[in-house]
Amino acid sequence: MNHNSYNFIKGIMTGALGSLVTGGLLVYTLNVTGFAVIQLPLESGLNALINFTYNNLKLSIIPFIALLIGYIVLLQQLQNQLQDSSYSIDQVAQTDHLIDTCISLFFGVGVIWTAIGMRSALMFALGDPETAAADGAFAILQRMVDGGILLALSTTIFGGVGGYLMRIFKSLFLGLRLQSYYSAQMQAQSEDAYQVLQRIEQHLQSLIQTKEKS
Repeated sequence: MNHNSYNFIKGIMTGALGSLVTGGLLVYTLNVTGFAVIQLPLESGLNALINFTYNNLKLSIIPFIALLIGYIVLLQQLQNQLQDSSYSIDQVAQTDHLIDTCISLFFGVGVIWTAIGMRSALMFALGDPETAAADGAFAILQRMVDGGILLALSTTIFGGVGGYLMRIFKSLFLGLRLQSYYSAQMQAQSEDAYQVLQRIEQHLQSLIQTKEKS
């Protein structure tokens, strides 16, 4: 299989996977928001996964998956740039920076949805202070769980664990090659600077010799 055929098949598979993920996220969003109801067998593993995701992450799974897809695409792009000498160090550094941004945003989504879940839980639990005081502590706790405290805790765990795993995977997958690339670029720049200094020194020596002869 030649290089062009490989790139063509890879492009088709990437497009199909992207369409599948996008379609899945759209269906999930419509199902969560109530615009569409997806009926699956109760014993289905997919149904259990959707229910678990909905109960713990709700709509936060959408930015999580979007950032994860962007992270994977950029990681593959960075790998290609490290293997192709036609890319400049600025392009490599920009891709590296975008990968780190995706990881930071992954943490950020967890923090943001934690705040959203806590706010929703507190407002739902203490919306009517007199009723909440009359119902007792257990009822308030139950309202907090129903109001979003589970979402807050789950997104904190998912964002934190996922973000650290993304960092670890980047270090294991491309860390050594990336460090070697930067070291080689710095060495090349040092050699260029040394050659420039040598030319300047030779030019000064020639000027001195010319002056001494005159």
